[in-house]
Amino acid sequence: MIALGSDHGGYGLKQEVIKHLTEKGLEFKDYGCYSEESCDYPVYGKAVAEAVASGECEQGIIICGTGIGISISANKVPGVRAALCHDCFSAQATREHNDANVLAMGARVIGPGLALKIVDTFLSTPFSNEERHIRRIGMIE
Repeated sequence: MIALGSDHGGYGLKQEVIKHLTEKGLEFKDYGCYSEESCDYPVYGKAVAEAVASGECEQGIIICGTGIGISISANKVPGVRAALCHDCFSAQATREHNDANVLAMGARVIGPGLALKIVDTFLSTPFSNEERHIRRIGMIE
């Protein structure tokens, strides 16, 4: 199960992600927001992060205008490693090296075509389980 969340700035891109996940047959839960009406990104970053940290969802995707604020909010939740990615290499590397469990993106930074490729890369890349990466994640925690 994938947890999704955005603020008003990320709402449109979140709708594209929902369509994409639905077409792929992937299960998700939408934690809001539900319109383009102005709202506060920390509410949705925290909701997704808590769903991932509790085990209710395996991974999360969060979106705001830049991806910065919502990723900072999500990373305040213990056990969450939210990574802001605007390219496929970063999405692959953060899964392989950091075992990131939440993907953050900026809807005002990238277009939907690239965003969906980043989502696919993030969701399909496994953690490497290499000792050095396990050690470093332990140091982060």
